Amino acid sequence: MTELCHSSPVRRLSHPAVLIAGILLIAMNLRAPFTSIAPLLERLQAALGFNATAAGLLMILPLLAFVVVSPWVPRLARGLGLERSLFLALVTIAAGIVLRVQGSMLALYLGIGLIGAGIAVGNVLLPSLVKRSFAQHVALLTSCYVLTMGIMAAIASALMVPLAQGSSAGWQYAMLIVVVLPLVTMGVWWPQLSRRSLPAAAKEAEKGAARPVRQAAVWHSPLAWQVTLFMGINSLLFYTVNSWLPSMLADNGFSAEKAGSLHGLLQLASALPGLILVRLMPRLKDQRLIAFATPCMSLAGFIGLWLMPKWALVWVLLLGAGSGASFILALSFMGLRARDAMQSASLSSMAQTLGYLLAAMGPPLIGALYDMQGNWQLALMVCAVLSVLMAGVGWLAGRDRQLPEASASE
Repeated sequence: MTELCHSSPVRRLSHPAVLIAGILLIAMNLRAPFTSIAPLLERLQAALGFNATAAGLLMILPLLAFVVVSPWVPRLARGLGLERSLFLALVTIAAGIVLRVQGSMLALYLGIGLIGAGIAVGNVLLPSLVKRSFAQHVALLTSCYVLTMGIMAAIASALMVPLAQGSSAGWQYAMLIVVVLPLVTMGVWWPQLSRRSLPAAAKEAEKGAARPVRQAAVWHSPLAWQVTLFMGINSLLFYTVNSWLPSMLADNGFSAEKAGSLHGLLQLASALPGLILVRLMPRLKDQRLIAFATPCMSLAGFIGLWLMPKWALVWVLLLGAGSGASFILALSFMGLRARDAMQSASLSSMAQTLGYLLAAMGPPLIGALYDMQGNWQLALMVCAVLSVLMAGVGWLAGRDRQLPEASASE
């Protein structure tokens, strides 16, 4: 859902280094405020009195916000400009962080929903900002901000339990301290507000409205559904393990601090494949082998957690690397399998909308399985089976093929 943008002729108000710092800081806000909740889930359940199913619903709110908010982001950017829209996203994330620690279930849910809405705006617009300002270095800067996003998420996850234990305010203090991230970023981003870049995709959207055959051709293509399922299953598995990993580890005898550290390692491991795949992907004509292999890494991780949980360090690394590499592949397929920019946009819209809807089913369903069984064995078996299905879909999506051209009669 990337929106390309252009800027009107304005005076450059800040050094490129400051702009890069702003981009990296914004990236730090697009995962950590949400994923760092997982190490504290058991504390939240004890304090507010909700079960694993309700906790699963809590963890999917940002996904639902992405599905709902993302289609409106281009209109927001046309009205406010790219820079001010990103600033508004940071304000929304900060407001959500403050609201979620007010001590009630309603405040927690509303706060997480606000955080998800702000992250959705950032997810859509940050690639546009990179494209506008650093068009010759998109791959490099994108890999840098994805890595930065993972590193900050890893740090936040690892610190949540020690922060909660070290303060009389407990989980509320740990979850509130994250507000430092958007506040610092707003301060660094402030000089950019004098600029007002508008999305260049507005005209393309008008053209697309007159060419519904492209959209129809995508939705009727088996290849498009293969790409969509590949992304959707991977997102389901990642957000499931992201939500429940600390609880799985705690049930197998790991301390809260160790579980939080391993959860942070999961975030870091999911970002590292980008450093390799960004350079490798353009050289691969056929991606079947790698699209089959990366889900197998996740499969090994789930089987390992199921049968040999004491080796969790190995399984977490496999799960993070497998899901991170698969996510990058899914994004790449949206361009590689399309014949032109309009078809790519249609495929991206289909894959991300349905993919995140599918992903939203994971945490609450796995939480419900835990509530029924009282352990994670069946949940991990289901995740392993889904990994096998994803590997098969990946083999099909990775073929060197493109979507069919739409005929004028369609």
